[in-house]
Order: sequence, then structure tokens, then C-alpha cells
Amino acid sequence: MAKSKVETFIGFSIKARKIALGIGAITALKGGVHLVIVDGNAAKNSKDAALKFRKRFSCPLLVCKSGFGDAVNKQDCKVAAIRDGQLAKAILDNCDGNYELYSGGDE
Repeated sequence: MAKSKVETFIGFSIKARKIALGIGAITALKGGVHLVIVDGNAAKNSKDAALKFRKRFSCPLLVCKSGFGDAVNKQDCKVAAIRDGQLAKAILDNCDGNYELYSGGDE
């Protein structure tokens, strides 16, 4: 199955080392986060952590409806942070039906 453009840009961010994978890695960051992505099937604690990161870094939150582990090449990863502004913009500009921009409210 062909990758979506969003998954391609996530792959670029992995190769460029401009992504933090997992809650622990994101917590250690001091700043420079331009986009937070969370798996839509993640546990409530992971979603709550993603919301805290969104507020802490003042950046958008993108919710992946399915296949997030495949996109980041780590099946157990539920939260990721994009640390490059241009890659974050490219991801947001190319959102498809599998990715949804979080706009507040209940998930």
C-alpha cells in the first residue's frame, strides 16, 4: 500500500532527526516543537499528555485515526513531536482523511 504524503513527511523528519518519539522524549524537550501527533487509539493518559504538550509548546495537535505505529516505524509509540517548522507545515498542509487537526473538546 502506498504511503500518504503525511507519512512521507513523517519519514523525512525521522531521517533528519527532527522528531521526538514517545512521552518521555517529548517531556525532555525544552522547546522547538512545532507539531504534536497522537494516535487516535492511544490510552487516555497518552492523549492527556499530548494535550499538555500542545499547550506547553503552543503548537497544533494532529490526531491519527489509524496506522500511527507504522508511520513512525514503532508499533508502541503513541505520541510524537515534530521539531522542524517546515516539516510541520508540510504535514499540516497535506492532511488526508486519516489525520485530523484537534480543535478542542472531547476525543
